[in-house]
Amino acid sequence: MTLNITCWRKKFLETFFSNVLHGVLDISSDWRLNDHHFSPLLHSSPHVSQLTLCNMLQGAVELTAEHNQKVLENLAGSLRILKFQHLLSSDQSIRRSLVLLLHRLIHHGSVSQVSMYSWPVPDTVLLVLILSMSAGFWRSGNALAYHSSLCGLCREEDKAQSQESAQERAERGPRDERERSDGGNQKGTPRAPEDANAEVNGCGADAHLNSVLSGLRNPPLRNQACNEASSKVPCDHTSFQGGSSPRYLSDQLSCNPVLRKTRRRLKSAVGKKRRCLRQRRGPYADPEDLYDFVFTVAREDNSGLLDKNSTIEGENAENWTSSSPGSPCAGHAGCKKRGGSAGIFSLKAARRFRSVSTLELFSIPLTGETCRTLSNLLSSWLSLENLVLSYNGLGANIFCILSGLRALSRRSDCHLRVVRVSDVFSHMPCMELVHCILSAFPQLHTLSVSFDLKNQLEGNRPEGNPSCSEAEIPESCLEQLEIRFPREPLHTAFLLPVLKASKSLQQLSLDSATLPSSQELGLLLEVLRECNPNLKKLSFHDVNLAEHQKEVLLLLQDPVLQEITFSFCRLFESSTTEFLSEIINTVKRNSSLKSLKLPGNRLGNHRLVALADIFSEDSSSSLCQLDVSSNCIKPNGLLEFTKKLEGHIQQRGGQIQFTHLRLFQNWLDQDAETAQEALRRLKAVCSVVNDSWDSSQAFADYISVM
Repeated sequence: MTLNITCWRKKFLETFFSNVLHGVLDISSDWRLNDHHFSPLLHSSPHVSQLTLCNMLQGAVELTAEHNQKVLENLAGSLRILKFQHLLSSDQSIRRSLVLLLHRLIHHGSVSQVSMYSWPVPDTVLLVLILSMSAGFWRSGNALAYHSSLCGLCREEDKAQSQESAQERAERGPRDERERSDGGNQKGTPRAPEDANAEVNGCGADAHLNSVLSGLRNPPLRNQACNEASSKVPCDHTSFQGGSSPRYLSDQLSCNPVLRKTRRRLKSAVGKKRRCLRQRRGPYADPEDLYDFVFTVAREDNSGLLDKNSTIEGENAENWTSSSPGSPCAGHAGCKKRGGSAGIFSLKAARRFRSVSTLELFSIPLTGETCRTLSNLLSSWLSLENLVLSYNGLGANIFCILSGLRALSRRSDCHLRVVRVSDVFSHMPCMELVHCILSAFPQLHTLSVSFDLKNQLEGNRPEGNPSCSEAEIPESCLEQLEIRFPREPLHTAFLLPVLKASKSLQQLSLDSATLPSSQELGLLLEVLRECNPNLKKLSFHDVNLAEHQKEVLLLLQDPVLQEITFSFCRLFESSTTEFLSEIINTVKRNSSLKSLKLPGNRLGNHRLVALADIFSEDSSSSLCQLDVSSNCIKPNGLLEFTKKLEGHIQQRGGQIQFTHLRLFQNWLDQDAETAQEALRRLKAVCSVVNDSWDSSQAFADYISVM
């Protein structure tokens, strides 16, 4: 009970904080809140675990104000979920406040999930900014200053690193002296290559010398694209989680024996390029412009101003930040853009910090430019565990996203376990997309693919993206698979290999698929019995099973399944009364089935009353939940079902496991008095969930679309 009270108190204070922050609650109207000795935001901030910012991001400006520093510190410790909703374009000062907020809450805080909702015309700069900082990138230097100074936490980390570096130098000094002395006595003894490299490149004073040298001796498994000198992503293994100090990418480049010469050659050239770029901008140039943070360097790297003599040797370094044939998106024609990839987020000017583990994008159109940026971020987002892309209008850009995911999958320390992709149009067959993702990520636990309509241009894939429906799927860790087909046939030839590779599968949901024949469904059930012994939940939605009565009965007698859903499957469209009796008798004999969901199958009154026999005295059923929503049930039919159920319970001495009944969207409003009596008596037996649905309006809607 104490836990519930605490939870409600926390929820209240969280809502209170949000209402005060967004001006919904006017604190000036209450003298207790309008007290200069009391700060509502400060008082409630330690209890806020979820925060939504919307519109013009006024909340971000308020939270980064100097008088709310303590509030921001509290949020850094308590906030776990940060949401953005209905965002509008904002000016640079507001974006700067947002950067400071994200840096504190994500890079130096506890935010693990970033979600964005309903942004019909997204501001590309703002969107890329949120994505890149969620991935742990932040521009190094003083471009984003806080009250004319660097972030205090970053200053402390840099100071600690400097002290550590000084201590290492002090400890290393006597040892170097002894080594030089030994070298004078043994003139023929060659010096260690690591020490020689360190002295030549000035890495001896670097705070991370030992770890870098150790990494060179025992190189960690990295993205294959990195190893092939074509990745834009730094292979920094120490700063993805919050527990380690971040390092500059320039430090990595300076200490990498492959890139150190290139770095020296490129340093002056890049500096000249940037100075020239600023001069070309004229009086409107701003060295701290967030637009530079997102776009400029990527353009510079593709401008062709590099020294031609260093092109071959500098290829490795350039590929850290610019698009190349081996980088995540290069294979997709839609990802190539004349004059360079302006949308690709530059990693060269960024410092890596802690990143979030969950990214959700709902109803936000993603252009090719934004998809290239997201693909590049995904390719090194090692902390990412959950990715949700919902109604983003990806189209052909799905191949660009897949490229980034493939690059990520090659990292041995990848943590991605949940992928959910849904959209209006499918640019590739559902099963092909499932094959692509599972073949790259056999370690996934949950995969959901959902499309509303089939794209008429499906099959016109970009050059360089061959079909992966025939790709071999290794044995996977998949536990939950959800597929919503855009009214396309369910070809078991593509689904069966997935099921055979998923020995750990526990939940399977098939939505809006067309079954070509009974043989297809029979093959599916056979494979489920043989290859998926752990399957507990099986769901069919909007799949016509009217002609598959035998297969339905086989599923209902499965000794392993605990939850079966036949939602809008037209079960009784062409059936006889014998079929209903067979269903009832099968469920009565099945002691493993706990939940049976039959919404939208036109049960009507007489079939509902018959279902009460599942709980008769001679039944061995363990059914706990029954869902009969959207089944044209009237009040008198529900009352008759209730009386029959009460009779069975009385015969069994009150011993029954039935606990939940769902009655959404039935015709209970046609006789309110009878419906109330039926519900009152039912609630004495089990928990009833229903709604006040207007059946007359629903009938009018049905007539209007006939």
